[in-house]
Amino acid sequence: MEADTHYNETSSSLALPSMKILVAIAFILILGSLGSALFFLMRDKGKSNRTVQALALRVGLSITLFLLILLAHHLGYIQPTGIH
Repeated sequence: MEADTHYNETSSSLALPSMKILVAIAFILILGSLGSALFFLMRDKGKSNRTVQALALRVGLSITLFLLILLAHHLGYIQPTGIH
């Protein structure tokens, strides 16, 4: 019964740091895209599509990150920890 409550620490400990780095990079890219949209909004005053393109990129990155997290959970690279 005790073996059922513990996860395979070997596979999750190897994949966990790379997943953390990948998620952190994705967040930085999302924030960068949001910042560039703000910059284009202020600079172009709404006369170009660069703001829309930057925001569309941010949405695409966010959806990709969400799907990556779902896939990583399904493959066992990340495990739910719950509230302790």
